[in-house]
Amino acid sequence: MSKITKLLLGASLTMVASISFNSMAADGAALYTAKLCQTCHGPEGKAPIMAMYPKLNGQNKDYLVAQMKDIKSGARNNGMTAAMKAMVATVTDEEMAAIADYLANVK
Repeated sequence: MSKITKLLLGASLTMVASISFNSMAADGAALYTAKLCQTCHGPEGKAPIMAMYPKLNGQNKDYLVAQMKDIKSGARNNGMTAAMKAMVATVTDEEMAAIADYLANVK
């Protein structure tokens, strides 16, 4: 395999991975499931498994993003945030926005 072919193949794989990531980041419903949010907050954020967990459906998108970011950074560390901190540790800002957009629009 020539050097140019390897470079083109590498660039193509990078582009495909980027497109896949962007598609996934845009699909908040899939991310909500993939990041295991439903484990505690229930399907579509409507039915938390414990009364102390909030319902997330219909919440303001900016509020949801701010809460996830504050939990991830440690700025918010009250209530059940210890469990959430581990859950949001690998969630990117783009994924948070997609999840929040999805939840904000669930009725």
